Amino acid sequence: MSAPNRATLHARVLVDELAKAGVASVCVAPGSRSTPLTVAADAHPDLAVFSHLDERAGSFFALGRAKRAGQPVALVCTSGTAAANFHPAVIEASQARVPLVVLTADRPPELRDSGANQTIDQEKLYGDAVRFYTDLPEPAAEARKLRSVRVSADRAVTAATGAHPGPVHLNVPFAKPLEPTAVASDSPHAVPEGWADDHPLAARGRDGPFVTTTPGRMTLDDHRLADLVAAVEGAERGLIVAGPTDLEYAAPIVALAEASGFPILADPLSGLRYGPHASEIPLYGGYDGYLDERVTADWSGPDLVFRVGASPTSKPLRNYLARTDARQVIVDPAGEWREATFTATDLVTADPGRLAVALADRIDATHASADWPALERAERVHESVIADTDRFFEGAIARRVVADAPDPATLFVSNSMPVRDVDRFGAVRDADLTVLGNRGASGIDGVTSAALGAGSATDDPLVLLTGDLAYYHDTNGLLALSRCGVDATIVLVNNDGGGIFHMLPIEAFDPPFEGQFKTPHGLDFAPTADLYGFDYVRTDGRADFADAYRASVASDGTQVIAVSSDAEASHRVRESIRERVVSELKD
Repeated sequence: MSAPNRATLHARVLVDELAKAGVASVCVAPGSRSTPLTVAADAHPDLAVFSHLDERAGSFFALGRAKRAGQPVALVCTSGTAAANFHPAVIEASQARVPLVVLTADRPPELRDSGANQTIDQEKLYGDAVRFYTDLPEPAAEARKLRSVRVSADRAVTAATGAHPGPVHLNVPFAKPLEPTAVASDSPHAVPEGWADDHPLAARGRDGPFVTTTPGRMTLDDHRLADLVAAVEGAERGLIVAGPTDLEYAAPIVALAEASGFPILADPLSGLRYGPHASEIPLYGGYDGYLDERVTADWSGPDLVFRVGASPTSKPLRNYLARTDARQVIVDPAGEWREATFTATDLVTADPGRLAVALADRIDATHASADWPALERAERVHESVIADTDRFFEGAIARRVVADAPDPATLFVSNSMPVRDVDRFGAVRDADLTVLGNRGASGIDGVTSAALGAGSATDDPLVLLTGDLAYYHDTNGLLALSRCGVDATIVLVNNDGGGIFHMLPIEAFDPPFEGQFKTPHGLDFAPTADLYGFDYVRTDGRADFADAYRASVASDGTQVIAVSSDAEASHRVRESIRERVVSELKD
């Protein structure tokens, strides 16, 4: 690997090793200090490079792409506040366990703490939100130093993709010249002639990663596994609760449900609510609408709960689990505690997929538990009441988005009310729907960018269900439609300020509710269509929206389907549906 100067050599070695370690795509925000990395990534034959003018939008695009692809995506930026703009996505990636490899270019060490332009303290910039951090050595044509760069790259990718996946951070200092221009042979930045041939291991690496890491998978010993098998076989009313989790665990959890007879309460972001198994196992999605204490007080509750993934989106489900005195087994590959009511009884550090398969293989099928008539009835009543509701409200929009999404499709759902409406009203469906969202830190920043990043990683049609504040917050991200070649159907629910605060007690206090919480903006988002080059469709009413949505998902290009909504009225409809469900179940 020849190079005209040391910065170029250093960047080429780093980028080459990242590609060998499993990085297949890079999101680059243009900048001067990161020039060596940008040039190296752009020239690498095995990397797809996506250019973003806005670091925050680019970082969330990378997050969405990594989430959908299940592979690490690299991020490149220049020094200074550019790196700080990655921070929200890094936090989300950490909380949601999404593999990102963050490369922040930096000034050389002698310029730090000197008042030099665009120089900030970038060491450990993201704190403990990253799984691995190192400040790479200054570029030099030294074999040992470049071998260390390759090892650091491999260690970073391993940390990003291990049992506790997430973001990693490599801070990369560069001194000028930054461009791939030749320097005089006596320059301190020169690479000696023939250096690559003299040091082939450092310059070219190995065939494959420089260091191959073989990760272990946490499994249980026979005694502990036998205890869980006995618990499953002895349960009269077992339950599987799947919160937002890795898509790879879906098939094993389905196998466990089939073997045990346990029904699954499947969060829409679990990878389990939708798929061909929907018609083959007891699978429920309406629990947010009927797990009311007034209803469940008369039930015979579960005696064993098997939980995988993050905390469920549904507050009624979380409260229901907090009320039960059943044995609750949380399975987490990283051994982290992700249950904020602190009522679970067991924390099992193991790979959920492997454990589910091991249990399914050992369970005596004659002990299968399926005695949940109350749960079955509640789901039927919930669906019946929704079907009998004529009002067009935000929950009906979410329901239609799920019901009419193409098969297959990737559906990205914004935080605040959209994900809650999909959770309550997005019915179980026998279709290949990959439903994603940013539920790690649950912010509304970067939603559009993350959705477009997810769309870039698949040939499936992409649908984004978002609200007006999330749309406003990330309009910069819309530039990726043209720059990164992504098409989408974007359903924009515009209730002029957001509806989540209508669910909180502060709604009764006005002022300050209207001015400081709901914060109506009065914006018309139609001009964004001219700015970013897509079709903008206004709809009014159930039939009008359904027609526009079906037309969009069946067509090429990008369309934003705008639906005006009254947040307070929608919340009142949600309440009335819940009260009708409770009333019917109490009769």
